[in-house]
Amino acid sequence: MFKNYVLPFLIFLVITFLAGFIGSFFTNKNIPGWYEFLKKPSFSPPNWVFAPVWSFLYFLMAISVFLIWKERKEFEIKNALIFYFIQLILNTLWSIIFFGFRKPFLAFLEIIVLWIFIILTIFEFYKIEKVASFLLTPYLLWISFALILNLFIWILNLKK
Repeated sequence: MFKNYVLPFLIFLVITFLAGFIGSFFTNKNIPGWYEFLKKPSFSPPNWVFAPVWSFLYFLMAISVFLIWKERKEFEIKNALIFYFIQLILNTLWSIIFFGFRKPFLAFLEIIVLWIFIILTIFEFYKIEKVASFLLTPYLLWISFALILNLFIWILNLKK
């Protein structure tokens, strides 16, 4: 039985980490230079923190969506998966807007939408598998922190 779940789990793992990889393509090349010289609030974490945190969060996200997929015979999971993949796309889009386009204000607006879709995903997951929804809680907390950090970066770097 366990053997039947390895491939689907790996597929969800790859898809979820692919979103992170695409985002990191835009992020990594802009950290030295543009991001490095932005004014940041005192609570901004050092750059080295982001990779391990995101790796952990993407791993939890992959487990979470896999747990939902496993329940497909018992529950209607279509809406839960739609919300999951929308938030995953929005997650990637934030990196493109913030780092690729260098638009902190637009990224701030986008991360608000991402935050909403994470909450919607958590609610949908909760209806199907409570553990899956709880696994998304650290992600919601990190995005809440990122939203505040994004807002402060935008404010601190307004041109006067």
